[in-house]
Amino acid sequence: MANRATDWLRQANQDLEHAEESRERGRHEWSCFAAHQAAEKAIKALHLRHGQEAWGHVVAKLIDELPEGLELPDSMREYAQVLDNFYIPTRYPDSHPEGSPFDHFGPLQSSTALKYARSILEFVTSEMA
Repeated sequence: MANRATDWLRQANQDLEHAEESRERGRHEWSCFAAHQAAEKAIKALHLRHGQEAWGHVVAKLIDELPEGLELPDSMREYAQVLDNFYIPTRYPDSHPEGSPFDHFGPLQSSTALKYARSILEFVTSEMA
């Protein structure tokens, strides 16, 4: 079976582009979610590059399950923890006491999500080069 790591990383980059476009259109909740997806897929690509599969959607946990010996930036797990907070609440109204998800996410959240996801993708890209 072929190693699909590159496919996952390519999709991660596509998701990051979607996050940027959503932010530009003022759809900050979707920008945050797409940024999370970009980071998740990038970390899964790194798992595949090292010959292991990864399951789940918690980016911080996926980072914890990476092979020993990888030297990760100190901030990467913390970035993942922030991004993990965008997985469900960005999409489901019952994740909040009231209002729709778009009422709860704005430019601050989407710019942070993009910054953190971009940082994770840059790390993964350099590791896979």
